Amino acid sequence: MRPIHSSTQEHTLLEEEQRSAPVRTQTRVLGRTFIALRHRNYRLFFFGQMISQVGTWMQITAQAWLILQLTHSALLLGVVSLLQYLPVMIFSLYGGVLADRVPKRTLLLVTQSISLVQSAVMWLLVITGVVQVWHVLLLVALLGITNALDSPTRNAFIHEMVGREDLPNAIALNSSLANMARVLGPGLGGVLVAWLGVAPLFLLNTLSFIAVIIGLFMIDTRTLYALPGKRTDDKKRGTLQSLREGLSYSWHMPAVLLIITLIGGIGLFGITFNVMLPLFATEVFHAGATGYGFIAAAYGLGALFSALWVAWGNRQPSIRFLLIAAFAFGILEIAFALSPVYILAFPLLVSIGFAQIVVTATASTAVQTIAPDHLRGRIIGVYLLVYAGALPLGNFFAGVATTRIGVSTTFLLGGALCLVVAIIAWLLRQPAEESLEESTTEMRSE
Repeated sequence: MRPIHSSTQEHTLLEEEQRSAPVRTQTRVLGRTFIALRHRNYRLFFFGQMISQVGTWMQITAQAWLILQLTHSALLLGVVSLLQYLPVMIFSLYGGVLADRVPKRTLLLVTQSISLVQSAVMWLLVITGVVQVWHVLLLVALLGITNALDSPTRNAFIHEMVGREDLPNAIALNSSLANMARVLGPGLGGVLVAWLGVAPLFLLNTLSFIAVIIGLFMIDTRTLYALPGKRTDDKKRGTLQSLREGLSYSWHMPAVLLIITLIGGIGLFGITFNVMLPLFATEVFHAGATGYGFIAAAYGLGALFSALWVAWGNRQPSIRFLLIAAFAFGILEIAFALSPVYILAFPLLVSIGFAQIVVTATASTAVQTIAPDHLRGRIIGVYLLVYAGALPLGNFFAGVATTRIGVSTTFLLGGALCLVVAIIAWLLRQPAEESLEESTTEMRSE
């Protein structure tokens, strides 16, 4: 005979089951968001990069403030940014060819070790008080050359660590990480500059490279995924022929062409924060180093929220979604330029940081998803040629324009041009949407 209270117990168990179901669902969703981290090699790579990339962007922030202290020149701020990114624009295509030809782990160990030495030398020059402007310019150029080889290789290495099944998730996580560091690093760096000065940031960046180098050494090359269908004649091709192949694919694939053009325009006209934020802090808000730290932190906070949201959503790349985010970015920049009140800078910069990460992460995920395995390094090289190449030119032009028309007007003009680029891309989006859908369908069927 069943106990009299058994029905009550069953009812209680049913209620507990119903209450726990949403928790389990949330756990499964969270697990899917970070599913690529189930691969040991990718975990080592991901967490090492998390530390190192934030450290690198902290150093970039310190460099900008150091130049401002040494010269008080907006023009030289633009020159520093130009030297940092110009090598990427020149050598990233060659870096993509190397990424398609040589062992990526070996190449990354070389580039990360060179970056460590560069950062350590910069720290020693600052801490001993002998640093001069030409020291900064030379070391920044060296870092740019190193990044031209490192960036295509780092992005192309993802496939070998996770395989085809988890590639979209890993691309989204890596894109979110890179873009989060791009704005979170300056946010933390701005706060630390106001608190401790610039020297500790160079030391922290030096130490951050140790994490990624250790992670790369611990990667088990025996468990890397082979690239199915990889071309075996790539090494026999000349460098120029390999470059032409990557450029031709980028030009004739409508989705890749539109995305790269859009991101180039956004980078050229809108992502000028390395130059503009220090100037807004000093010339518009008159808030000094402390004010710079707070507004840089607001920008970084928006990026952090956005990166977490992008990773959680694990959204398939969409041209329409990308263009809507680009619209929002341009409008928010215009609003910030027109705001003369310091307190309004915080919500606006949080929103700008959020929109920028959505744009850049969606663009990077789409390009890497579309690219064939044997061309991935070169397609990423083309993407970096345009995007990373546009950044120094944009920062340089922003520095020049600021000396002539002022900080707020320059930033307003940049936001308006971003909006124009987004509108033109929207009008031309249909072939890109069709080619992206076709590429996504083919990848799912393989």
